[in-house]
Amino acid sequence: MERQPFQLDDTIKNNVRTYLQQISTEASNLIKHLDTSDHCILCDFEEMRKLFQDVQATAASYYLRHYLSPYTFEYAALSLAIHNLSEKRHGALIVIEREQNVDPLIQKGMPIQAPVSATLVETLFYPGTPLHDGAVLIRNNQLISAANVLPLSSIISTTKKLGTRHRAAIGMSEKSDALILVVSEETGKISFALDGSLYPIHSSKNMI
Repeated sequence: MERQPFQLDDTIKNNVRTYLQQISTEASNLIKHLDTSDHCILCDFEEMRKLFQDVQATAASYYLRHYLSPYTFEYAALSLAIHNLSEKRHGALIVIEREQNVDPLIQKGMPIQAPVSATLVETLFYPGTPLHDGAVLIRNNQLISAANVLPLSSIISTTKKLGTRHRAAIGMSEKSDALILVVSEETGKISFALDGSLYPIHSSKNMI
């Protein structure tokens, strides 16, 4: 599925440029440290890994709004909801339908048929409530249903074990052009899945 290109604004360009300069500096330092017998280069690799994660999350947070805005006007409500869920470490799984109808791909849960609001999304994912498991489906500006079951990806991560929510998000994105938001209940970290890949994003009330 081809993604439509769009122009990066000056703020995101400068942020990414700063990260890349830091990464370049760390790489130069690492090269120098190769000939230093008393220096452990593992610390250098760890610092570079963190910088790469930060620059990816910065770019992904910017792109996310552009991926969503043609399909729902409620990205501000979604941004606030997943920020609050992240702070409380309440797990969440939110499918935003785009061009393709996703009904044939999911096991339908409970119909909701209500306008999207941050309060409603947060309430549905409150731990212990009947509908907190499974995924919420959003179509245009409507919250269609909750507690939906998504297809799981068969992907095997070599770096860390993927939880059920993340495998479901990737699985759904492998089979459709939907964008799926995920909040980890273990770490509170936020990601989105698109075209079979998972992207971390920064948590803020205006991330989308």
